[in-house]
Amino acid sequence: MPQSAAILCSDKRSLQTLKTTLDELDIELVNCPSGQAALEMVMTGQCSTLIVDFDLPGADEVIRMASLLPPIQKPTLLAIACRAWPGTGQAFQSGASRILYRPVEPEQIKEALKDEKQSRKSNRRKATRYDVKTLVYLDLENGTIPGVSIDIGEHGLAVQATETVPIASNLAFRCVLPGTKVTLQGHADVIWASDQGRAGLFFSKLSPASRKHLKHWLHKRSAHSKDKDDHTVRDLMPPEDAHVEFAASE
Repeated sequence: MPQSAAILCSDKRSLQTLKTTLDELDIELVNCPSGQAALEMVMTGQCSTLIVDFDLPGADEVIRMASLLPPIQKPTLLAIACRAWPGTGQAFQSGASRILYRPVEPEQIKEALKDEKQSRKSNRRKATRYDVKTLVYLDLENGTIPGVSIDIGEHGLAVQATETVPIASNLAFRCVLPGTKVTLQGHADVIWASDQGRAGLFFSKLSPASRKHLKHWLHKRSAHSKDKDDHTVRDLMPPEDAHVEFAASE
């Protein structure tokens, strides 16, 4: 990963301390205008560190989404919070690996990044293979549920969302195909969903352009795999240890 840090923070004092300290460490600071912008940087591998101020609305969701990634793709996740509850509790529950306590000091930042750098080196040695994840947005009548792809196949995709996905038909979705800048969008039927936020979606409608891009992406991905079809079907099935709800058959 490049040496850059995606920052979601509006506190001027914290930002100045972060910029000065990261400059000393030759890490570029990118101040993100929104949580979605920060997550896009994470998913596309444009940052090695994500720092989120937990005084901002939706901060816990940003960290929680990033924490779903496999170790080798996941950046260092740092939270800025006060020492009292609920700041520290929310940060750790969301998946932050370290907390930068207010007021943020240079030594805190340096120590956190040093410890995480050693941890990441260890994780890279253990991880021999992984699937790149991407953000998936499920558009409901009352809002949008964000999630992270577990896998994508010719007929559908499995996701890990931040909340339970309702069983529904013709649900609008969109995502960027992992490792590309191509947006896949269409409609899908939720064929199963678990209490933990996992769900299997079967494509009900894809535009010709989206289907063409998907087939090209799958062809490149499975060039060295001999069980492409089985793999596609298997990844749409729910995990064996999860309590799930299935769509009712008509």
